[in-house]
Amino acid sequence: MRHAPIPSKLFVENRERLNKLLLPNSVAVINANDILPTNADGTLRMRPNTDLFYLTGVEQEETILLLAPTACDEKLREILFVREPNEHLKVWEGHKLSKEQAQKTSGIKQVKWLSEFRGVFHRLMCECEHVYLNRNEHGRASQEVETRDDRFVRDCQARYPLHDYRRLAPLLHRLRVVKSEAELDLIRQACVITRAGFLRVLRVVKPGLNEAEIEAEFAREFIRRRGAFAFSPIIAGGANSCVLHYEQNDQPCRKGDLLLLDVAASYANYNADMTRTIPVGGRFTRRQRRVYDAVLRVLRAMTKAAVPGKLHRDWQKESETLMTEELLALGLLKPRDVRKQDTDKPACKKYFNHGLGHPLGLDVHDVGPMNQPFAPGWVLTVEPGIYIPDEGFGVRLENDILVTDSGAVELMADIPIEADAIEQLMNRQR
Repeated sequence: MRHAPIPSKLFVENRERLNKLLLPNSVAVINANDILPTNADGTLRMRPNTDLFYLTGVEQEETILLLAPTACDEKLREILFVREPNEHLKVWEGHKLSKEQAQKTSGIKQVKWLSEFRGVFHRLMCECEHVYLNRNEHGRASQEVETRDDRFVRDCQARYPLHDYRRLAPLLHRLRVVKSEAELDLIRQACVITRAGFLRVLRVVKPGLNEAEIEAEFAREFIRRRGAFAFSPIIAGGANSCVLHYEQNDQPCRKGDLLLLDVAASYANYNADMTRTIPVGGRFTRRQRRVYDAVLRVLRAMTKAAVPGKLHRDWQKESETLMTEELLALGLLKPRDVRKQDTDKPACKKYFNHGLGHPLGLDVHDVGPMNQPFAPGWVLTVEPGIYIPDEGFGVRLENDILVTDSGAVELMADIPIEADAIEQLMNRQR
């Protein structure tokens, strides 16, 4: 655990909210993620299952949470199962949670070794009627690799075919999209670390520097502050800035080019998400500045438009209307392009070809019922962009905001974004 300890109250309250949504006489099971293989005997570093972390704060492999809020035996209503430490694991893999440590982290009194799971689960299955099982139900998720949850679903339904099976994911999506104050504090800390990395990069970017060297500057700042990259960083100079998910990060930065930085920190598994576009030589050209300011105006307007009751699809359409006006002013679109546009494929998509924003939290593209209106407590990204391959540059700007009844709160208000501020900071260091 790289981050500072999190008070268990956060996870206790999250479980209480979930328990209220479960039917009487039910049981729910949430598994840790697998440790994924690479090649030979290699493995990837394990990423915690965000649902399990949300409910327990535990980041250890093979952990299982079992909830049965109306079980006859009160001791079986909330149980955490973890791997039993031994000398072999200590030598080869390092520290594993003791029962006492798992209790302190999660706030769960009943902690058992993983070897006890089958017996306890069978006892509860003989008592309960409804079974809530979990899967990754994100709308953009790839389902090519079977997860630990997937295997458990298959095994459970084969062993107990007569129960009433229900989906846990929609309930967790409903809960996770609304952030508590404790969660917001962790997201704010991720934003603080992101700001530190960006300010460091502004001091060092210059012509001739390689994109990889810039990535390394972010890494230094993130890691020393007990954070990590929230996602694979995008360090895209020149024409690379028109590639939405560019991750090569190995080209030299050239004078006169723009450098698109889609980079952010994660802290305690909660993520920030930031994009800035800066001039490699420290000054925007006149054309670059006009495009930059157009994107920033859309960002500012759509931040104000993120209000409770707004549907995501309507928010997106509003951004496309504004972007169309900006593209007309820039000469990138002609009035005839707009008159002839397909309503399902507006003309602005030629230059602004992605979504305006998404929920943010334990996952960068966080879960949430996106067919429902925004509500207080939602954290969203706002990330308009204009990409002009024919001119060899793109501009994307992205901030994180909190939806409230009194208007959107900018969580990155202290991270420079105005073009003048960017130029001043870059040239002050030189």
